Amino acid sequence: MDIQMKKGLLDVCVLALLAKGDSYGYQLAASLGEVVEVSESTLYPILKRLENAGQLSTYSWEFGGRLRRYYRITQAGRKRLAQFDDDWKELEKLHAFIKGGKV
Repeated sequence: MDIQMKKGLLDVCVLALLAKGDSYGYQLAASLGEVVEVSESTLYPILKRLENAGQLSTYSWEFGGRLRRYYRITQAGRKRLAQFDDDWKELEKLHAFIKGGKV
């Protein structure tokens, strides 16, 4: 898969997970790992990029005597998920065209 396309899809996958509830990095990596191989070294730049774009926010919570950073989707992140749905419909049309089907 094209690296730029995969990058954009991973961003949306992270937002989709966070739309289900707040989470922390390790748990996000494990959940993503069920559908696509992603290392923590790949995940954390994605999280930082989404935070810088205002699509998620962070907070810390103590767990087992240590502070754990949690991530929460923002309204801008929810808007990006909705935009992805629209983009996907357009991609489906393009795919049908490429395969010789009717649009």
